[in-house]
Amino acid sequence: MGKKKNVKPSENELAILQILWEKGPSTVREINELLSEEKPTGYTTTLKFMQIMHDKGLLSRTTEGAKGRSHIYKAEVLESQVSNHLLDQFVNRVFRGSTSQLVMRALGRKNPSPEEIEEIKKFLDDIEKTDEP
Repeated sequence: MGKKKNVKPSENELAILQILWEKGPSTVREINELLSEEKPTGYTTTLKFMQIMHDKGLLSRTTEGAKGRSHIYKAEVLESQVSNHLLDQFVNRVFRGSTSQLVMRALGRKNPSPEEIEEIKKFLDDIEKTDEP
């Protein structure tokens, strides 16, 4: 799992991956029911997306059930791999590669709680410690 280097899921593919990362291996019907809670989605639409994702190597598929009619799909990319790739793309496109601009913009849009500020400070302290010789 997680061998693909260029992971660029579409918005719909990402929604399917998020369900699989949280729930684990699932059938198309299970995925479709969860997707439909957010936005009505037809079963055949979900099936088509998952077949395409299988062809791309984003999902693997095993056959189960009577007469082998039920397919169980599993994510073949790691959540961290996809989120890192998407975040890198976002930072490069929107903030010209500047993570400090991203962080300052994010913190400036909403007042972080004192707990969040402490968590951020601890994170920055940990980063500084790992950079020291």
